[in-house]
Parts: sequence; C-alpha cells; structure tokens
Amino acid sequence: MKLQSHEIEAQTPLLPEFEPINDDRSISGAVFNISTGMVGAGIMSIPATFKVLGVIPSFLVILIMSYFVEVTVEFLLKYTQSGHCNTYGELMAESFGKPGSLALQLCVVITNLGALVIYLIIIGDVLSGNESDGTVHLGVLQEWFGIHWWNSRAFSLFLVVLLVLLPLLLLRRIDSLRHASAISVLLAAFFVVICSVMAIHALWVGETKTPRLLPDFSGGVSAFSLFTTIPVFATAFGCHVNVHPIRAELGRPSDMSSAVRISLILCVAIYFSVGFFGYLLFGESIMADMLVNFDKTSDSVMVIILNNTVRLSYAIHLMLVFPVMNYSLRVNVDELLFPKKPHLAAENIRFLSLTCSLLALIYATAIAIPNIWYFFQFMGTTTVMFLMFIFPSSVVLKDVHCMSTRRDKALAVLVIILAVGTSLVAIFSNLSDYFGFN
Repeated sequence: MKLQSHEIEAQTPLLPEFEPINDDRSISGAVFNISTGMVGAGIMSIPATFKVLGVIPSFLVILIMSYFVEVTVEFLLKYTQSGHCNTYGELMAESFGKPGSLALQLCVVITNLGALVIYLIIIGDVLSGNESDGTVHLGVLQEWFGIHWWNSRAFSLFLVVLLVLLPLLLLRRIDSLRHASAISVLLAAFFVVICSVMAIHALWVGETKTPRLLPDFSGGVSAFSLFTTIPVFATAFGCHVNVHPIRAELGRPSDMSSAVRISLILCVAIYFSVGFFGYLLFGESIMADMLVNFDKTSDSVMVIILNNTVRLSYAIHLMLVFPVMNYSLRVNVDELLFPKKPHLAAENIRFLSLTCSLLALIYATAIAIPNIWYFFQFMGTTTVMFLMFIFPSSVVLKDVHCMSTRRDKALAVLVIILAVGTSLVAIFSNLSDYFGFN
C-alpha cells in the first residue's frame, strides 16, 4: 500500500528542479507503477480478514472493492480529460475551491503518515517480535541472540531509523531512490511466491487444517465485526493519489483506464493468493501482521532459514519504500505549513527540521501503538475512504462540466452511501469491542 504524492506541483524549495519526461511510456510501465502502489503493507493483514470473513466472503469483498475502485478511478480520469486539471488536488479545487484542495491535502498527509507508522510497526515486528492475546512472538534478532535490551523493539527501531532510514530521507531528489524502489518491488514479489509455496507444501504434508469458507458466528464473531475488515481491503487497494502522476508519464493518457483494469486484475489475484495461502498456512492463529507468524520454530534448518528469509526480505522491502512515501508526506506538510517560499538561506534548515520532526513523530507513534490492525481500521474508515470513494464521487455529483450521466450520478451516490455506511458500522463495532459493549 505505497501512497505517493497527488502532487502539489507548485514551486517550492523542497521540490528540486527537474526536466519533464517527454519520452513515450508503455502501458506496461503504468501497470507496474499502479500495482506497486497497491501492493504495500496492506498485504500483511489480508490473511487476517480471511480468518474473520471466511474464504468465500473474502473473495467476494475483494471483487466488489476492486469494482468500485475502477469506477471511482474512471470518475477521476473522466473529469481530468474534460477539464484543465493535471492533479487530484487541482480537480478538487476546480469543483470545491480552496477548501476542497485543502481537504484532499489533509487526507493525503494523514494517510501517508499512518502508512509510514504501519511500515515501522511491521519492521519492529520482524526484528523484535510482538505480543498478542498473551502469546509472545519472537523477532529475528531475539531468535538469533536471545532477549536483550539492545534488541528490544524501541532500540532496534531506533537503530533502523538512525542508520538506514535517515540517510535515505536526506536525499533531496526522489529519482535518487529509483534503484532502492526497484529492489523493494522484487523483494515484495519474492515474499508472495515463497508464502504460496510454503502453504502448498504444508498442505501436501498434511500440516494444515481446512480453512473456514464462511464466518464463524458461533465462535463469537458478530455481524458488525465483519465490517471491520472493509478498511483493510480499502487501504490495500488505494491507488487514487497515484493516478495523475502515472497518467502524466504515459505516451497516450487514454491508456490509463486499461492500465488500471490490468493492475486491478493482478492485485485481485495477489491478494486472494496471499490471503488464502496465508490463512491456510497459519489457520486461526494468523496475526494482524502475518510476518509475526513466521517466528515458529522447526527441527528443520531449511525451514528456519526460509522463515527468517521471508521476514527479513519484506522488512527490507519496507525500509526501501519508506523514503518514497516520506517524500510525498514531506512535500504536503511543507505546503500546509509554508505556503509561501522562504528565503534560500532557510531552505536547508526547513528541509532538515521537517525531515527529522516527521521521522521522530513516526517513530514515537510506532512504539506507542504496536498493532497495525488499529491503524488499518482508522485510515480505512476515515481518510482512505475519502481519497478513494467520497472525493471522486463528490466531483461527479458536483458536475462542474455538466457531463455526468445518470448512471455516473447513480453510481456516485451508491459509492458514497456504501463508503459512509460501512465506515460508520466499522467504527461502531470497534468502539463496542473496545468498551466491552458486545
């Protein structure tokens, strides 16, 4: 789930000068970029939704979510092609003025900030483990060296932040990260393949249990709690803030619709594969962060090596994606706090202060809230719903170009009703569980 800038292309010292890209870009490149934007940290919690919903409802929800993503992306593309807007922010400003673009900026900042916290939480789970429902899951460092103060969650994450992330964040140009991004994509693909192979092997040797096809209401699962999985799927399919930057790089912008459809098909296959095989591999013990489940011990040295390789590969993947996500976060925060250009003398100070302050905030939050399920639910029921469904549908209903068809407006109303309804039910279910009302 990598949410890049939507972008605020206004001139600002934090955005380095660059030449526009004029060469033709193939549709395959767009498919790759869109798919990469979707397949992020959200993939880690997909198997946990299979535990709540069961296999069949999970597959149906994935299909329904992908359909509405395609519908709302088409909304954005339709109004982009008919007007003079080149970014999501300009599209919102055209329909709703400055408040519209400001609302979009705030949602992007909150979503990206939450995504970066999720990344650090997952990295912490891999290195130093986690505890859930009284069960302790050891991290890679604890398995190798035992439990010590220097491989605790807080200290290991501090070292990652200081020695790995900060040097990458201090790179001023995002294209300086292109090689790191390429490696991160390969690591993510490696993770998906290995998880599937491990699950198939476990099934072959009879080490797995038959997964539930439907929700287990007799086991304490309420109908309301099923809605808490929707935010996870919504976060996993988030690509709307990437649509305009990727479209701008296409030789033929009209190919963007086809690129989105192909990407959605790929992501549906990936999410169902990871969800099903992850649930098949770990069953009812699946965690909100599936990487934590790979701490299981084995008599086989090969299995131990494979488990640790899977965990470390994805943790490194997130470390390499982190700077790209932070780039767009820093740009949007800069636009919100410093709408006017400061003097050049203050440029470096502003860059360093924003970089270090945001990184410190993300680190502190990841230590204070070590469970990614809460973050997925919060973002998926609030800012992500606005970015993916409510804002694009509102643009269609506003219809400043008088081009929306009856079908468009009917779909827009349906999308808003479903987005608001599922979000409210999910929030109510979470609050009921938290305060013990159920």
